[in-house]
Amino acid sequence: MPVLSAGTGLHETLALLTSQLHPDANHKEDMVFLKEVFSERSLGYLMKIHEKLRQYERHSPSPILHSATSLAEDVAEELQNGPMSSEEKELLQLLTSPHVKAVFTVHDTVAQKNFDPTLPPLPDDLEDDLDEESVKIVRLVKNKEPLGATIRRDEATGAVIVARIMRGGAADRSGLVHVGDELREVNGISIVHKRPDEISQLLSQSQGSITLKIIPAIKEEDRLKDSKVYMRALFDYVPTEDKATPCQEAGLPFSRGDILQVVSQDDATWWQAKRVGDSNLRAGLIPSKQFQERRLAHRMKIGTLQPPKSPKKHFYDQGCDQEDCDSEGYINGQYIAGLRRSFRLSRKDRQGTPGDTRPQESSEAQFVTYEEVTRYQQKPSERPRLVVLIGSLGARINELKQKVIAENPHRYGVAVPHTTRPKKTQEKEGVEYHFVSKQAFDADVQNNKFIEHGDYKDNQYGTSTEAIRSVQSKDKTCLVDVHPEALKTLCTAEFKPYVIFVRPQIPEARHHRSGTASPGGGDQGRLTDEEIEEIQQSAQQIDQQYGHLVDRVLVRGDVASTSAELQCILDRLEREAFWVPVSWVRT
Repeated sequence: MPVLSAGTGLHETLALLTSQLHPDANHKEDMVFLKEVFSERSLGYLMKIHEKLRQYERHSPSPILHSATSLAEDVAEELQNGPMSSEEKELLQLLTSPHVKAVFTVHDTVAQKNFDPTLPPLPDDLEDDLDEESVKIVRLVKNKEPLGATIRRDEATGAVIVARIMRGGAADRSGLVHVGDELREVNGISIVHKRPDEISQLLSQSQGSITLKIIPAIKEEDRLKDSKVYMRALFDYVPTEDKATPCQEAGLPFSRGDILQVVSQDDATWWQAKRVGDSNLRAGLIPSKQFQERRLAHRMKIGTLQPPKSPKKHFYDQGCDQEDCDSEGYINGQYIAGLRRSFRLSRKDRQGTPGDTRPQESSEAQFVTYEEVTRYQQKPSERPRLVVLIGSLGARINELKQKVIAENPHRYGVAVPHTTRPKKTQEKEGVEYHFVSKQAFDADVQNNKFIEHGDYKDNQYGTSTEAIRSVQSKDKTCLVDVHPEALKTLCTAEFKPYVIFVRPQIPEARHHRSGTASPGGGDQGRLTDEEIEEIQQSAQQIDQQYGHLVDRVLVRGDVASTSAELQCILDRLEREAFWVPVSWVRT
C-alpha cells in the first residue's frame, strides 16, 4: 500500500484505499461491498466538504479592520480634494455608490458583532415598591409581524399577564419574554388600567421596534423545542369565526386534510401548530382535540349540530336489468375476475335484509377532529397497500377498474367475491366467484369474514378479507370498490388502505330540456334534473360523513382520461411517501 503524506486529503486517502481493495476468494462479497460504499460519489463530496471546513477552521479568518465605512469615506474625501485620473474617478464613483456603501456597513456590523438592537437606558421613574432587579426592559423588532404572544388579566391581582408565547414569533425568538411575565408598559405607555383589547391594539399598532416593561415571572418555564407530533386536520377551522379563541389574530386557519405540526400542547384548550409546507415560521393557535370534541358534544346536546346522515345504499353503477347481469365478462379476450356489477342492494331491497349483520350506524355521534399521522413509504419487501374506491351515484367505478386491470393484469387484481347462487356452465370456481352454500356463507358472516355482504335476487354475495389477502400475496395491488361504511373495517395497519373517492362530473348549469348527459358520457342516456340533484346529494353525503377518511378525490370524466389519472395515482403510491395514521406503523 502506498505511503501517505501528512498533507494528503481525506478524499484522496479514500480513493487510494478504494484502489487497494482487491477481492479474494475468502472475502469477495465483503470487499465488493466496501468498494461500492467507498466509491459512492456522495461520500466523496462529503469528504471534500469536511476538508474545506477543517481548512477554514485552521485559518481562523477574522476581519482586518472594523471600520471599512469610515475608511471609504476618508478615501473619497481625499480623492475629491485634488485632480483625478480616470481610474480615480471610477474609484470615487464606486466608493460613493449606495450598494458599495451598504456592503461596507454590513461588513462593519459583522466585524464589530453588533447584531442586537441598542437597549434604552433604564427609566428613572420606576415605582418605589418595585425591586430594581425585578424589572426587565425588553426591546423587540417585529418587522410588521404580530408580537406572537397573548395576554390575560389575573382575576386575583388585576395584573396583565403573558398567557402564552407563540412558537416562532418575535417574542419567542427573542427568548426574553416568558409565560407568566407581568406586562407594565408598552412603548412607555402604562397599560395597568387598560382593557385587554386596548392593550392588544396598542401592541399590534407598534411597528419596527417595541419596548416592553416587564416584571419577570417568579419561576420561568424552560423553552421547549418544537415537537415532532403531526396531525391531519379532519375539519375546517376559521379563527375569525371562533368566538372562543383567546386571540383571533393568533389563530391558525386550516382546511380538512391539512397536515399540522403541533409544536406545543402546554395549554389543554389551545394548542400551537404550524401547517406543514407553510413558509410562515410562527405557530398559530388551534383548538385542542379534547376542547373541540367537548364543544361539538355540547352543540349536539343543545340541538345546534345535527349528526351526519349515512349515505343511502344503492347501486353505484347504472347497468342492464337482465337477470344474469351480475358479471361483466371479458376484456380484450381475457376474463377479469371480480369485475362485475355491484351486488350492493338498492334502497328498497336493503331495508331489513335478514342476513346483514354489519353494525348499524351508532346513535352516539362520533366526532372527528384530528388524527395523528406520520410519513410512510411502501417498502419493496412489504405487501402492496390496498386501494379502496368509493363512489357516489353515477361514479361507474367498475369501468375504471376494468381498464386499469386490463392494461396491467400483472400489477393489479380484484378480490374474488363469494356467492350462494349456482355456478353457470362457463364459470370456474375461484375465478368469477367462490361458490359456497348458504349455510357456509351465513357462518362466514357470523365470523366477520366479510368486509361487506348483501342479498341480490334471492342470492347472497360478499367480499372477504381473505380474498384481498390472496391478491396481495401475489405481490399485486388489490383494487376494491365498497360502500363507504366498509372503510371502518378496512382502515387497519394490515391493509393500510389508500382511499380514492370517485365523484361524477356534474355540470353546474341546469338545462331546461329533456335532460343532461349522464356523468362519464357514453351510453347511459340523459339525466333529468331530479336525477342530477340525487347524484349531487349522494356525493355530498359521502363527503360529509366519510371525507375525513379519503386520501384523494377523483372527478369522473370520460373513461380514458379518468383511468389515466387513476393509473398516475397508483404509480405514485408505489414510489412516494404519504401521510398515514401513526397506529398503522407503530409496533
